[in-house]
Amino acid sequence: MCYISFFFLFFFSMLNFFFVIYFIMNNLMIFLEWELISFNSKMLVFSIILDWMSLLFMMFVSLISSAVIFYSKGYMNSELNLNRFILLVLMFVFSMILLIISPNIISIFLGWDGLGLVSYCLVIFYQNFKSFNAGMLTVLSNRVGDVCILMVIVWMINYGSWNYIFYLNFMKNDFSMFFISMMIIMAAMTKSAQIPFSSWLPAAMAAPTPVSALVHSSTLVTAGVYLLIRFNNLLIDTFFIKILLLLSGLTMFMAGISANYEFDLKKIIALSTLSQLGLMMSILSMGMYKLAFFHLLTHAMFKALLFMCAGMIIHMMMDIQDIRFMGGMSFYMPLTCLCMLMSNLSLCGIPFLAGFYSKDMILEMMSLMNLNFFVYFLYYISTGLTMFYTVRLLMYLMINDYNLLSVYNLYEEDYTMLKSMILLLFMSVVSGSFLMWMIFSYLEMIYLPFFMKMMVIIMIMLGMFLGFLVSNMKIYSVSKFLLTYNLSNFLCIMWFLPNLSTYCLNYGVFSMGQNLLKIMDMGWMELYSGQGMFSIMKNYSVLLNIFQMSNFKIYLFSFILWMFILLMFFI
Repeated sequence: MCYISFFFLFFFSMLNFFFVIYFIMNNLMIFLEWELISFNSKMLVFSIILDWMSLLFMMFVSLISSAVIFYSKGYMNSELNLNRFILLVLMFVFSMILLIISPNIISIFLGWDGLGLVSYCLVIFYQNFKSFNAGMLTVLSNRVGDVCILMVIVWMINYGSWNYIFYLNFMKNDFSMFFISMMIIMAAMTKSAQIPFSSWLPAAMAAPTPVSALVHSSTLVTAGVYLLIRFNNLLIDTFFIKILLLLSGLTMFMAGISANYEFDLKKIIALSTLSQLGLMMSILSMGMYKLAFFHLLTHAMFKALLFMCAGMIIHMMMDIQDIRFMGGMSFYMPLTCLCMLMSNLSLCGIPFLAGFYSKDMILEMMSLMNLNFFVYFLYYISTGLTMFYTVRLLMYLMINDYNLLSVYNLYEEDYTMLKSMILLLFMSVVSGSFLMWMIFSYLEMIYLPFFMKMMVIIMIMLGMFLGFLVSNMKIYSVSKFLLTYNLSNFLCIMWFLPNLSTYCLNYGVFSMGQNLLKIMDMGWMELYSGQGMFSIMKNYSVLLNIFQMSNFKIYLFSFILWMFILLMFFI
């Protein structure tokens, strides 16, 4: 089943590639309506939109998912329920494709909810308490966004159609659109894990690594960004988009800091995804939707590769994820480390790799914008922090000494996993340049002063230097000593967001439930509900049973008692 799914998705992505080129060259957009049911002049119609954006995104989703399914054949080799896992991944991919090609808010909701439901099934795939807790946090955080989409569906009844693509441009100043834009932004924030909904993203690392590669690259977390791209015309110059700019900038900054205090390999990469999502949402808040889409696609390639490399290392390290036990990997797993190095450098925006083309353009366009110093500070500090945690990770993995066992056996045994990684390695190198030619068909000159042009390189060099220092254990112990415990704890666990989104929200509900348990379930309900009513009825039935027994004494006693009552009241 793995190979059939791989070939189908790979062929579908290649087919989409040729369609994308044809659509861009001819400036085409196809809107299809498929009538499912017609009954008494009522029609149920399924709509599809095919333009360069939806086809290009579908191509990337199907290419990455084909590589992930091929990789799963090696990674999940010992899994008994492999076919169930592949089916769940395929359902996940098809939900995302449904969301991509939908110009209709109802079909968007079907894909949106499908992503939430299947992601829950995938997060709890390894059935233990950690996975169940992570799955519950994921699904409940995403339910907030689902409710917002339902509210949008309700408000769109005012316009007589759920095909928002028809009236979005000329209805954007309408009063109802004010609420619709607010709900769309809220839904996108929950799915793309912006503050204050960020805590579910690192928790979702309880899922198998191939799922993490798919979720964090092109499917679940990018659904919110894609939704905002589609509703882009509605959101320009609204009040909520300015709030989104602030929150996404803070998300980017918070994730960059937290990644430097993290020792779990997969959580470091998850926080890196959170940082890049903040970058996409913030540039989208400035109205540059094509740039956000460009970075979304390039990021998908190198982030999927990064998770695959992490999965390979965890596989070889006997399922240990703590980077303090690793080291010297480049001697034993050279091809995996090559893929990891290239994807990490692409993440940092090193020139002429995929990430450079999108990140550099985003930072330069942001420098051209008429924004305050706080946003400028968040952008460039977050860029430096990306280099900081990347160099720290590479030092711990590849350069420091191996710290686990004196006898070890590390080797790249599974060529199935390596083949899928090589495919994504090629795309991580070349996708930035060819996407730039395809998406931006016009030439623009970004003219900045010399210091602002060099600002990106200065921050990258500074981040690289600090990452090298911090990964040295002696200096790192000094840096830990200089920071107070409370501050480092605050920075380490994402500004207490996991605690706030679990204990803070649950405490009132749980205490109310405990009071209800005491007063109702173990109090009044004990007397007057099931068991209490049963005991009362039992006592009455025993009494009636005594009277109903065919006993002459009882009949005689009842007759005398009845006659006595009659004499008392009627004589």
